[in-house]
Amino acid sequence: MPGKAPVKKYITANEAVAHAARLARVEVIAAYPITPQTSIVEKLASFIASGEMDADFIKVESEHSALTACMGARMAGVRAFTSTSSQGLEYMHEMLAYSSGGRYPLVMANVCRSVALPWSIWGDQQDAIQQRDTGWIQLFTETAQEALDMVLQAYRIAEDHRILLPVMICLDGFIQSHTEELVEIPDQESVDAFLPPYDPVVTLDVDDPHSISVGGFGKHYAAWRKEQQEAAERAKEVIVEVGDEFARIFGRHYGGLIEAYRIEGAQAVLLTMGALVGTAREVVDEMRAEGKAVGLIKVRAFRPFPAEELRQALSQVKAAAVLDRDCSYGYEGALATDLKAALYGLANPPAVLGFIGGLGGADVPPERMRYMLERALSVKKGAPSSAEFIDL
Repeated sequence: MPGKAPVKKYITANEAVAHAARLARVEVIAAYPITPQTSIVEKLASFIASGEMDADFIKVESEHSALTACMGARMAGVRAFTSTSSQGLEYMHEMLAYSSGGRYPLVMANVCRSVALPWSIWGDQQDAIQQRDTGWIQLFTETAQEALDMVLQAYRIAEDHRILLPVMICLDGFIQSHTEELVEIPDQESVDAFLPPYDPVVTLDVDDPHSISVGGFGKHYAAWRKEQQEAAERAKEVIVEVGDEFARIFGRHYGGLIEAYRIEGAQAVLLTMGALVGTAREVVDEMRAEGKAVGLIKVRAFRPFPAEELRQALSQVKAAAVLDRDCSYGYEGALATDLKAALYGLANPPAVLGFIGGLGGADVPPERMRYMLERALSVKKGAPSSAEFIDL
């Protein structure tokens, strides 16, 4: 590995994300404070003030303007960063679609938080899930280390000329954002070897003028959307490629689009995203020690959705229990819905049991995850199921 030895420190995931933006040599930061993401941009501001980071910090009046400013920075040919949560992400909604449709390779950290009303500052994943159809790549992280590493990987993914789509790195509010873990902070030389300077396809240049963010009608509009969809599908391959290269340089690998844990011979598998995966691993280990055939799948990429990977991983499983920290009102949790669609057409698909929990920062203790897996072990093949709220 090139460069100096990495530094190991106990830091929060928010601080880890700030270090990642610094190491990525971001040149423009635009953000508006909102709990629980605020400490990310506070740390970045301190890096700039101390001279550790050579970047412009744009103090905007809203999250809508923050994302718009980042788009302007990308048009000028520089690497940009923003972060937000909850109502802030909702306020960005117009520009989320605009930036994806315009193929701006942005990176944003979303510190997942419940949305109002009722008012709550605590964590769940409703805010990110509500934006799943805006065209952003969405990658969910489990730990502070993964949050740091995935911000670095996100720039490689977004800026790849085969992709040119924005990436949202999602981390759970408070569980990750405000608790400290031992994190390895890589050295600048190693990061530079992994993440070269931004190579824009088009920039605003008076000597080489281009039309950017133009209108589209009829077949031209449809062709544009088709190209956007094809880029999102290609991102599956690029996410894996980038993760493999990152592992070769830094020695950490997260499994690609999904991470399967102890699913060999499993009859029941629990699927979830984010920080709850750590608890789920402990539960699976305990139940395996009792002789129960259970496993775990950590879904890392929610968009693009890893349909084929999940079909393969679950092809021999009796039942899948899905824990969503969100609700698509009028139906069920979004991960459960997408999993059912992915499994459609299998000759012998597993039953899918949907559970909704951890809303508004509610704990999901090990006994509740054990309950989900026990339900999955006992379910009859093909039995219909509706979403069950486990926080009540």
